[in-house]
Amino acid sequence: MTADASPGGTADPYVRSADRSDWGRLRALHNRIEAALERGLQRRFHFGLSEFTAICALAESPEGELRMQDLTDTVGLNQSSVSRLVARLESAGLCARELCETDRRGVYTVITPEGREVFENAVPFHDVTLAEVYEQLARDPDLGPLLDSVRSRPKARKNSSPPPTDTTPTTA
Repeated sequence: MTADASPGGTADPYVRSADRSDWGRLRALHNRIEAALERGLQRRFHFGLSEFTAICALAESPEGELRMQDLTDTVGLNQSSVSRLVARLESAGLCARELCETDRRGVYTVITPEGREVFENAVPFHDVTLAEVYEQLARDPDLGPLLDSVRSRPKARKNSSPPPTDTTPTTA
């Protein structure tokens, strides 16, 4: 019997499982970070995190452009929401839509020089805001340890060579 099961063997719906509890903490961490970034970007640049994500994706793409479907995948919104988001960015002069030369059905979103300038100003602001939120959350007794575990990543080794490949012939 698990800690969440009643003596009759059914789960008590009022007792949170460890997995649900962990998921709740992850959501709380995400929500606190996202809300702080959203507020800061709205105040300073008059757009939100989705717009920031789209501008970054465009600015960081090799040609400064992405197909609408790729932008949809990157931003994490549905196609209709991304179309409205691009329309807002387009009215602000931060991007433009262009038809694909080889496939007239394809539409690209292209960052404008104004969009690139906003990107160059918004990224440092985003990073400072993120650092401030991390600092606040690090003091939270429940979310601080979770943030630490999320932020801990293996250190890159200098001059490390790739792992050896197995050259043993395989038999089919």
